[in-house]
Amino acid sequence: MAEKKKGKKRKEEYVPPGEEVVDKPTKEEFAVAKWMRKNVPIKKTKFLNHNVEYFTGKRAVDALLESVFAKRDDSLFKTREDIVDYLHVMLEHKFFHRARKVPVSELELKGKKKEKKSPEPAADEEKKEKDKGTDAESSVVEGAKEQQPDKEKRKKKIRLDMHNDQRFVDCLDAYVWIYDPIPFHYWIIGTLLVLGAIGVCLFPLWPPSVRLGVYYLSVAAAGFLVSIIVLAVIRLIIFCLIWMVTLGKHHLWILPNLTEDVGFFASFWPLYTYQYKGNATSSEKKSKKRKKDKDSDAEEETPREKEEEEKIVSEKVENLGHEEEAGYDGNTEDGAEEQGTRENGDGSESESEASRARGRALARTLKSWTKKS
Repeated sequence: MAEKKKGKKRKEEYVPPGEEVVDKPTKEEFAVAKWMRKNVPIKKTKFLNHNVEYFTGKRAVDALLESVFAKRDDSLFKTREDIVDYLHVMLEHKFFHRARKVPVSELELKGKKKEKKSPEPAADEEKKEKDKGTDAESSVVEGAKEQQPDKEKRKKKIRLDMHNDQRFVDCLDAYVWIYDPIPFHYWIIGTLLVLGAIGVCLFPLWPPSVRLGVYYLSVAAAGFLVSIIVLAVIRLIIFCLIWMVTLGKHHLWILPNLTEDVGFFASFWPLYTYQYKGNATSSEKKSKKRKKDKDSDAEEETPREKEEEEKIVSEKVENLGHEEEAGYDGNTEDGAEEQGTRENGDGSESESEASRARGRALARTLKSWTKKS
């Protein structure tokens, strides 16, 4: 027996040539690692196709400087250099390892997005190009000062890769956690599961009254499951019968949420749903036709056609205005000869009648164009 123990110790103490003997981590290191897991901010990302958690070296050093380990009487470290040396020892003890941040290029992101997205229609692409043009114009007007905040808001996405130089440095490098302690409640749940399994195995040794109660509970649970399956089959049969008799006009579902992904009580409410999908009445058909006609008219009238009509109306109004000004100028040129007649009441009445006639003509043209549009 003594020889076997000596052989095991020799195997444990054996170190391959060229490798240094690494000491085992101390209790203080485990305490510091647990404190860092709780208090040092972490981020999640992918490292070699694995979801990992990492922290930055500078934030870890800042947090440890304000921790209990640095403020107590027998402090582990007093300066940043002491913390860096201590964390380097923890890195050698495989609590975490250093990783290299690799920025993800926009081409890679666009390639991934194109694979996920489906091809868009040509109309949507034209709209996007127009929007881009308007955005470019507005950006030129606003200036480069407003473009800088937009660029700053876009955060660069990174991925992690293994770093060749495995040492701790007080900088913004990433350090991926290897140490992942098991929470205490996991131990409690595990012990309860083990005890439960042992209790089930000792079922023949239970008292008769307990075994009888468990038997009734199991029968009740099995009956409940069977009743749900029977209800699902019955509701399907009723729906199919009503659908076949009414030629698909009446849809009746009993307990519509019974097989849906909802809560326990929500699966039994509402009790039923009913829908009528028969032929529409004449009034409904007319209203639908009117809506379709309106929609088709609205689709036929493009914005370009509206702009052309507005231009034509504005040109006509301007021409009428020019004619009025010309008539007014002619009257002023002949005013030297007919000053006496203008002072009379007859002259004022004729001018008012002419202006009214021109106003009526303008109103008629505008009404006709609005009716056409």
